[in-house]
Amino acid sequence: MKKFKTIDYLVSVLLIVTFTLLSFIKRDGFFKTGYLVTGAWQVTSMIVHVWNKWFTRSGGKRYIYHWIVLISIITLPVGSFLIMVFTAPFMALYYTYLCYYEVTVKMQRPLALLK
Repeated sequence: MKKFKTIDYLVSVLLIVTFTLLSFIKRDGFFKTGYLVTGAWQVTSMIVHVWNKWFTRSGGKRYIYHWIVLISIITLPVGSFLIMVFTAPFMALYYTYLCYYEVTVKMQRPLALLK
């Protein structure tokens, strides 16, 4: 699990940074591609977390975030697309932070907590 979460965090950072730079440098559609690729990666990661029941306890940060994303995806056809255009970058950054937090804080070894 720790290896998957570390890879998940690193890939999210890589996708966000790469597509941000490409959208500023090339300015020809990388912005939309970045939205779709980063979003697809993070939604796939969320499905893996739910499937394996990793940090998805009721009322937790990840649990609430998953419900927000699910509602956002379901309501895309009825107009939440305009809202998602502005909130998706912040959601992607928050999800990346959430993965980082889980790897560095929540998954520490028990003896590391005694320091």
